[in-house]
Amino acid sequence: MAQKAAKQQAVRNAAILKRTHRISVALNLLFIFFRFVFWASTCTTATYVLYAVLSFPAFMIEFWLEKIGKPRYARDGELKRAGEDLEAKGLTEYLWDVLYWSWGCTALAALFGDRAWWMWATIPLYSAWLAYTTFGGMRQSMAGLAGQTGDTQAANGAPPSNRQKKLEKRGGQKMQHR
Repeated sequence: MAQKAAKQQAVRNAAILKRTHRISVALNLLFIFFRFVFWASTCTTATYVLYAVLSFPAFMIEFWLEKIGKPRYARDGELKRAGEDLEAKGLTEYLWDVLYWSWGCTALAALFGDRAWWMWATIPLYSAWLAYTTFGGMRQSMAGLAGQTGDTQAANGAPPSNRQKKLEKRGGQKMQHR
């Protein structure tokens, strides 16, 4: 069975994209329905401008995920390209987070009015926190590459490895790194 993993990836991506489009259509129709039926008296032009501006990133993310994740087939039905893994860690995971949060804000704005759009302001805060933690992790890993091992690690509070403990226990030797 040639390309079994690629075929599974294509099926998984197609299912994820189909579910994503259905949720997106349902939430946007819910917003429009609730705004016209229940919140019609409070709807202004600003309501629709907020909706358009703050839903735009979700639409662009959905478009991007469609572009990178959609499987491509040849005319004879053979799989040409399975698409990128839509469940991958890193940037794809972050895009899903932003998409889900945007959907949540759209649903809250549909149910509770324009003030719920303020929830959208947490996305840049989340982005800043994610960048800070990523940079902090990179900085710690780069410290090991810069020669910060052995005694400098112990001075910084890092515990010695099991091998170092055994060697010190046997002969009282301290492990020294060059």
